[in-house]
Amino acid sequence: MFRAVLQNVDLFWVILLFLVFVPEAGSRSADADSCHEVKTAYMMRQIGQVELVPDRPGTDESLQVCVHAGPSCCTSKMEDSYMAAVRSETQQKMRSYSFELKYLITGHTKAYQDTFESLVALTSNLTSTLFDSVYSSLASDCRSLVLQLFSDIKRHLSGDPTSSLDSTVRRFYNDLFPLVYRRLLNPGIGHLSPQAFSSPSANHDDCLRMTRQDVSPFGPHPRLLVVNLSRALGAGRALSRLLRLAGEVVNATEKASLSRECGRALVRMQYCSHCRGLTLIRPCTGLCVNIMRGCLVSVSELATPWRSVVVLLQRLAATLATSSNHNSMELALLAVRNHVNDAILHAQLHGPRITATVEKVCGPLAAGPVMTSQPTTSDVTTSVTLVTSVTSLRSSMISSPSVGPGAHPRLQLQPRRSFPLKSSKGDKSRSLKKLSREFEGSIQRYQWFFSELPEMLCESEMEVEQHTCWSGQDVVESYAGRVVGSSLKAQRENPEMTVRNTDPVLKGAKQRLEQLTQELLVELGWARKARGRGEEEEGGSAHTEIGSGDDCDDEDGCEASGEENGAETGDLSSGHRPVTKDTAPPPPPRRPAPPRHASPPQVAVRGSANRLTFELLPLTLATLLLLLLSPWEPR
Repeated sequence: MFRAVLQNVDLFWVILLFLVFVPEAGSRSADADSCHEVKTAYMMRQIGQVELVPDRPGTDESLQVCVHAGPSCCTSKMEDSYMAAVRSETQQKMRSYSFELKYLITGHTKAYQDTFESLVALTSNLTSTLFDSVYSSLASDCRSLVLQLFSDIKRHLSGDPTSSLDSTVRRFYNDLFPLVYRRLLNPGIGHLSPQAFSSPSANHDDCLRMTRQDVSPFGPHPRLLVVNLSRALGAGRALSRLLRLAGEVVNATEKASLSRECGRALVRMQYCSHCRGLTLIRPCTGLCVNIMRGCLVSVSELATPWRSVVVLLQRLAATLATSSNHNSMELALLAVRNHVNDAILHAQLHGPRITATVEKVCGPLAAGPVMTSQPTTSDVTTSVTLVTSVTSLRSSMISSPSVGPGAHPRLQLQPRRSFPLKSSKGDKSRSLKKLSREFEGSIQRYQWFFSELPEMLCESEMEVEQHTCWSGQDVVESYAGRVVGSSLKAQRENPEMTVRNTDPVLKGAKQRLEQLTQELLVELGWARKARGRGEEEEGGSAHTEIGSGDDCDDEDGCEASGEENGAETGDLSSGHRPVTKDTAPPPPPRRPAPPRHASPPQVAVRGSANRLTFELLPLTLATLLLLLLSPWEPR
């Protein structure tokens, strides 16, 4: 019985000694243990070839990072493998944290582009219907011009740096002028057969394109279109440019290379404890923050300009989500149709002056063979009526919105109110606002992303609560070093690594962020320095023109005042000086000779409108009489 009790006591002491001394031995250096745990961790993390790990700890004088006075389970080749592995692991963690941000940016970039393309396609089709229904003689040739116009507008919205609304609109009206001059102002030479388009005709069209801005056949409407589109599409274009650059910056941070000094510090933090057989201990928080901030100092330098970018993205999204009629993208695109219609109407109303000026500059163009689809006498009469009876036509439109049954169909389709802008309240309008509100709330969460990225990477290393941690040299209860800031200046005092300079790629990305942000703030008028001389010269006159356009919903008040002053005064709109290069030139010194008869002229179908001469008073009275009598015809 005594032997049984003795055996139980011995077993008790053996178990007690095992529980006390085995953990202590596990916390000591690897000189008393094998390297089995180190080899297992090396294999599970797929760091390199397992054969590089020794079976038992030894001494390797070639170690450069994990230097230890006692035996070690690491070799110089293992250090190289550790360095490659820790770089890859850190970059993978950065990609995992930035994945959501990258997905948010790329997803909304595509969503915005799809929405913009849908709006542009819709308004392009609506503008084409203007020529199909009102100016049928121009429809076939103007279809390609309209497609090109809206294709350029789409490129402008996408943020193409080579795109310019001014050149886009100028090219459209330059190409439109020869067609309007031939088909509407001079219908006798407008419908030429394909054989009639000889070299002289092509040269005459080139002359018309080059002199369009000097002749100013479309009055202030080209410039008004540029001003309205620039104001309404500015936020969408800026958002596209900023989203593209933001995506490029996020990609650049994912591909940023880690310096060799950073790799050495990461190995000392992550794997030097393995060399002593301590595969489960975690690095101290202060050590991790110092090393991560040192490694990602180039990324942290993006924090300030990135915050400005996020704030600007929020503001742009809010502008698109809460845009009023004054700067609504949808309304501005839909209004292109009305601007084009007003421009053509302006040319028709001032046909004799335009024709006289063109003949002085480009010379007369003789009529060629006429195709079977020539304009009817009623078409020509309508054109003449539009040219000569300005005041009577305006007053009849104001007093009687509904045109009588005897009037020409073209007069019923040309007023601005024939195309309501209620289509802007459709599904695409709501989807743009909904998309912008969603993006505004989502991007706000990433305002501090780059400044907090080093701490986020360290949080993954601190998942397990421990009473001791790895200081880079030994096991301690707390980190004794000083935690420095994330700026480049603060990192010069980093106790864990030497930070010499920043990554040149990310340095360039920072400069592009700062440059584009400031550029967009100035373009949108959201920067203080945009209130200087440039705003007084351009913004002041533009606001005058914009104000006159917004105060008049239809063509009655916006154009009548300019016409009362005469076409020779430059076709002033609402009494203000238009900001346009298409200002009408001074009147030609020689006017067409007055007719020798008092009756209205007889116009032949194949004749040229430049051969017509008028006495304004008799024809105006005759037209007034016709328009006033037409509603009371006996039924």
